[in-house]
Amino acid sequence: MDTAKGKRAAVLVEKLYEDLELWYPVLRLREAGCRVSIVGPKAGESYASKHGYPAKADATASEVSADDFDVVVVPGGYSPDHMRRCPAMVDLVTSAVRSGKVVAAICHGPWMLCSTKSIRGRRITGFHAIRHDVENAGATWEDAACVRDGNLVTSRTPDDLPQFMLGIFAAMADATQR
Repeated sequence: MDTAKGKRAAVLVEKLYEDLELWYPVLRLREAGCRVSIVGPKAGESYASKHGYPAKADATASEVSADDFDVVVVPGGYSPDHMRRCPAMVDLVTSAVRSGKVVAAICHGPWMLCSTKSIRGRRITGFHAIRHDVENAGATWEDAACVRDGNLVTSRTPDDLPQFMLGIFAAMADATQR
């Protein structure tokens, strides 16, 4: 995990995020020495999870850039449906994907990847209910705990979080070697 030391990560937040899918990556990345910012539509605002646990945004999506980060993580729950209604959040993820940054999405998180219009021909997984959205965006669906396609890392559910994080750390290591 030394490849995460000193790196910068944005973990996106919006209301109704899945608790574990936000906090597990935040804590694992911090534990590995990564500087993590929670990025939402509005800095300083708290966003309640599906279970009511708040996450406070450190930064506003419209005031940051993909260049500010090495990694962007999109947690699931129902938050991605709200995230993709915020043009600045979609722009951040779009820029990160297109510039080759590590972009990781779990559960319903690939909805944000669909909104970037940059996943055609890529391999993606996520919560089974969004399979058709992913395929309609031009990606190939794979039912696996973690699917890595270059800079994209995707996963299905909270049960897959250990594999998801291993995929993120492996993608970060590869990005460091480029």
